[in-house]
Amino acid sequence: MSLTLTDYDALSFDCYGTLIDWEAGIAAVIGPWARRHAPDLTDEQVLVAYSENEAAVLRETPRILYPDALREAFRRTGETLGFPVTDTEAEELGTSVPNWPAFDDSVEALTVLKRHYRLIILSNVNRDGFADSNQRLEVEFDDILTAEDIGSYKPNPANFEALNSRVEELGMTGRLLHVAQSLFHDHVPAQQFGLPGVWINRRHDRPGWGATPDPRAEITPDAEYPSLMAFAEAVEAAFSGRALRSQER
Repeated sequence: MSLTLTDYDALSFDCYGTLIDWEAGIAAVIGPWARRHAPDLTDEQVLVAYSENEAAVLRETPRILYPDALREAFRRTGETLGFPVTDTEAEELGTSVPNWPAFDDSVEALTVLKRHYRLIILSNVNRDGFADSNQRLEVEFDDILTAEDIGSYKPNPANFEALNSRVEELGMTGRLLHVAQSLFHDHVPAQQFGLPGVWINRRHDRPGWGATPDPRAEITPDAEYPSLMAFAEAVEAAFSGRALRSQER
């Protein structure tokens, strides 16, 4: 690993895919819908079809609120697969964010990380949607930047410009790590801004990209962990080691 974890004062997080299991949340709605039309379709196949449609909606309509983006992405996924999506079905996905579960390790890992860093959210969601998810995460974030606040969605550079501006205001330039699962939404644009990144590779034991589009770029994050807890344990070890070295001097 090329990072010295004790060199940083703050972590910026993607939420959906990193802290909240958005694939499980989306699949809970569109998986059963798809199998009503084609019983052999797997959740993975439906998520792959969905991923490109959501990315297109967020790119084409950057000021759309995320619940509306979910509805439109679902309709487009229906067109892609050749199956109808009713207004009721679209509404089910549009209102589903509060039901999306946190990953099993998110609460414990965030509690550990909060002891060592300022925690910032940079999320592709609206304010109300994140407020619902934040209740599942059980930690108070120091700063929250949503797509609704910024007026665009990652991987739009404007989102990382907003993050950089906030970090400058806090006097933490050069002291921020970006922590995310998505190479497409997060690590590719973050590296373009010179922002070091930690890849939480939630899909390390599964092939393909799932609900996250192919990054379509060569990208090597500065560090990779299979879970948020694995990263938190590495952080705890790094800071414990620094404290021990200080005591020995």
